Amino acid sequence: MTPKAFISYSWTSPAHEQWVINLATQLVENGVDVILDKWDLREGNDAVQFMEAMVTNPEVTKVIIVSDNKYAEKANNRKGGVGTESQIMSPEIYRRADQSKFAAVVPEVDANGEPYLPAFLSSRIYIDMTESRYATNFEQLLRWLFEKPAYVKPALGKMPSFLDDEAPSPTRAKARRTIEALNTSSRTASASTTNYLDSLVRVLESFQVDPNHADFPQAVIDNIEAFLPYRNEFIEFMLAAAPASDTEIARSLQHFFERIIPLMSRPEAVSSWKDWDFDNYVFIVHELFLYAVAILLKHERFETLADFLDLRFYVSDERHHDEFMHNFSIVWKSMKALGPKQSELRRISLRGDFLEQRSHASGLKFVDVMAADFVLFLRSAILDANDYRAWYPETLLYAQRTRGPFEIFARAESRSYFERMAPVVAFKNKNVLEELIGTFSRDGKAGRWLPHWNYEVLNIAGLSNLSKLQTRP
Repeated sequence: MTPKAFISYSWTSPAHEQWVINLATQLVENGVDVILDKWDLREGNDAVQFMEAMVTNPEVTKVIIVSDNKYAEKANNRKGGVGTESQIMSPEIYRRADQSKFAAVVPEVDANGEPYLPAFLSSRIYIDMTESRYATNFEQLLRWLFEKPAYVKPALGKMPSFLDDEAPSPTRAKARRTIEALNTSSRTASASTTNYLDSLVRVLESFQVDPNHADFPQAVIDNIEAFLPYRNEFIEFMLAAAPASDTEIARSLQHFFERIIPLMSRPEAVSSWKDWDFDNYVFIVHELFLYAVAILLKHERFETLADFLDLRFYVSDERHHDEFMHNFSIVWKSMKALGPKQSELRRISLRGDFLEQRSHASGLKFVDVMAADFVLFLRSAILDANDYRAWYPETLLYAQRTRGPFEIFARAESRSYFERMAPVVAFKNKNVLEELIGTFSRDGKAGRWLPHWNYEVLNIAGLSNLSKLQTRP
């Protein structure tokens, strides 16, 4: 629908009148039907009646009040809607109309940077169209006229399914005690940590999805959603453990993940299964691992994190029957259960979308999770040349949001900082990274497949700050 807008303004000076004409012309050129006295008021017409009709006419969808110093002064001094200048709005006319159709445009401000506004408009949000803000806020004015706001409230979702479960969390009390012990450096912290992680393993073991469910993909999604309170508890635990983390917490995490990684695959007692039967665990274990790494990175516990990532996990892997000790890449596994929903919703990566959406309830910024994913991707590529063991960075679908390198790589311009973080990324200088990047290509012809999502290709050099690494003391 084409907006129809009336402009109310003061005849302050010929220069100001030309400013208003220029604004009106720009609006017309951008599809707004502008009513302006210079164009539409004819000789012999009643100017006051013309102005009042424009304000109260329902066909006029918007009224733009260009409020400069003279406009505010004249509007405040008008009495009974009558004054020397018919294009100045009176409080009486303003109150008779639907006030949602008005917007104040401010072309000048006072010495303190405050807008000139009539008293009856002083509480309204205005659009700053001063010289320095004109180009930027002209778009804001157009969005208001066309009722196309930059920020739209999302549709109301449904209540999370886990809130329907009135049973108390079996891990909550243990998590609280552990967090308190860690925060107070209590001697019971180690035992509490073991107790809490043991209880979380038992919860996970009970989170199986019925493989015969009528809508198995949706059942997997609901199961992942139901685990959210437990994931949040784990994040709280890691945030308490990270500041003073050491070799002991690395070993605790190793033993914890050794017990839950097998949930991602067929148990020995199961003889009939589909590839996607355990995909809820594939997502949950991967997400927990990402947050453990992200939090240790955020707190710059590089020594603890390097120790943790150096550890191997004792796991019987159905894909490699002769191997029992695996590096961290075993935590990442592809998912098939989300495929039907991903196609239905026309998403590039529903798994990546879930990780991004769930980060909003985590207390961490999603960029921290992406940084962890990127570090794991680089470390996996450097330490293991076998593609079948490669870590796939699911979250980096959203990497274009960062508009630059991740923070730890930006800080690694400093040689001393780089030396501290080098054990985590597993390369000692930028030359190793440069050589690694040369082994990636979108078509795999350089040796490795470069992760990409439609037209978005992973920018390893940009995200790692390659050109500036180790350039400062």
